[in-house]
Amino acid sequence: MAGRRLDPGEAALWARVVAAVKPLHAVRPVPVAPALFEKLEKHGAPAPKPVRAKAPAAAPVPAKARTPGATLDASWDRRLSRGLVSPESTIDLHGHTLHSAHLLLDQGLARAIQRGDRVLLLVTGKPPRPESERPHARGAIRAAVGDWILAGRHADRVASIRPAHPRHGGQGALYLILRRPAAR
Repeated sequence: MAGRRLDPGEAALWARVVAAVKPLHAVRPVPVAPALFEKLEKHGAPAPKPVRAKAPAAAPVPAKARTPGATLDASWDRRLSRGLVSPESTIDLHGHTLHSAHLLLDQGLARAIQRGDRVLLLVTGKPPRPESERPHARGAIRAAVGDWILAGRHADRVASIRPAHPRHGGQGALYLILRRPAAR
């Protein structure tokens, strides 16, 4: 299917865009007909820089991810599921906007880490209904909490996020299990 031809102004603009693009990964040079360069230069566009193939660099060894996940042993999970763990502190996000809830979560995590807490109860409200689509009519804070923690400044201190036992809020709350501070 043939598209329309670019007018001279569009061709010049497109050539500048192409010249400014930097590839994310090493690419092999693609042979380009010299006639294309001549047409671009005739319309006042700078000639694109030739693409040089780079030797593939050795892939860096990824550092062990320090993000919340399945880092707890079976005894932790058993105690959490049976409601045998008592949270040292609680952050209640009810009645907050997304912005104020995010700030409160960040500040609360900072205080809990400073105190040396290991288990934090995060009261978010019930999760969005399964049929709900973004933006969620309810449960918007609960839906955003995981992203906030992963992208936040304390992500490396959160060992795991688990659903709370019914005596601590059930579906409307989460346990944040914090890592022990690194030995100095």
